Amino acid sequence: MSLKTLPILVMNLGGEMLYVLDQRLKAPNIPLDKSQTAGLWSEDDRKKVMSDIIGTMFNKPFMEELLKPQDVYSHRAMRTLLTRIAHSSIMRLNAASMDKLYDLTIMAFKYQVQLCARPRDVLLVTFNHIDAIRMFVRHNPMLSNQVDEAQRQLIEMYKYLTDGEFQLIRQTLLVFLQDMHIKVSVFLRENLQNCDGRFVLDSSGPVPQGSDVPGLIRLFNSKGREVKRYEFPSCGSYTSHVREGSFDMSGDRVTRLGTNIYSESAENTQTTGAPRMFKQNTQATTVPNLLAKEELNLLAKLIGSMEVRDTQSGNPGFCVNLFATDKEEEEAGTASETNGMYSIIHIQATEDHRANSELARIADEFTDYRDSSDVPSSKGDHLLSLMDEL
Repeated sequence: MSLKTLPILVMNLGGEMLYVLDQRLKAPNIPLDKSQTAGLWSEDDRKKVMSDIIGTMFNKPFMEELLKPQDVYSHRAMRTLLTRIAHSSIMRLNAASMDKLYDLTIMAFKYQVQLCARPRDVLLVTFNHIDAIRMFVRHNPMLSNQVDEAQRQLIEMYKYLTDGEFQLIRQTLLVFLQDMHIKVSVFLRENLQNCDGRFVLDSSGPVPQGSDVPGLIRLFNSKGREVKRYEFPSCGSYTSHVREGSFDMSGDRVTRLGTNIYSESAENTQTTGAPRMFKQNTQATTVPNLLAKEELNLLAKLIGSMEVRDTQSGNPGFCVNLFATDKEEEEAGTASETNGMYSIIHIQATEDHRANSELARIADEFTDYRDSSDVPSSKGDHLLSLMDEL
């Protein structure tokens, strides 16, 4: 793991967070709850929120601490950091909104890292975010200078790293992002994301800087002369690499990764539930697993206290609802009936005294009464506290 990954991670997540906040603050009819009055966000309010957040992000003591060699934070710590940065302004977000904001920033940056043709392009993505942040505070010379100074420090730290060091940084980022599969409506509408939250990556296009278009094998003799050529199908439509982007304070970064994806035409930028995903991605939906019901039946038998019943017969005791609200479940049910591909399985919990007594007997065999009174109850709490510290 690279000890130089954290500054890139914080700058990119902070930039994506600012994109989302700017888009939401520009949206019409956004209520503003203040202690004195209640109205709508004005342009001055939006500028003040953005300026306060950027001033906190690029504060000199914060940047000095951020640029020190250190391990990447956990997701809990990173979310706490972004929450404190966002709340450094007059704006306040509840826990649900902050969770959604964190999910959006994480998934946007994950998509950008996965599309980087070479590890060094992660720095170009970072500079695209910083260029956009500089535009947010172009009306404030003091904040613009803070952003410029932070970018100079990043250039000094990263510009002359080797390709191997950038590969280690990219690998560290991918390890941090690998378990995040949140569905985002922007990506779903553009068919850039599957229904399971994984991105659709195109294997065609321009090759990385310094690489050749695949499809040709050349053989050389001991004197370095080419003696034979073989061509093979590359299974993709590849083109020559484009010019290299600028790693300076300003210039053409060439890549669009890291720019603002939340344009005015992109509506309903949010993490989505299953119903909307079904409506927008019916073609990308995977084939349903025919063994799913049998697996649920086996699970019920193993538990020993559940009886599986068909949906058509009787009144089920309870339903396993995978949606946030009953309304979302009804919408998903309507979509599934339309598509004819989905069905809801109901599981009813009933008492099976014979199974319960058998389970109780087995549990008694595993109980050691002689040691139960000697083991302190705080041992488990101590292990949990140790896990929290990891």
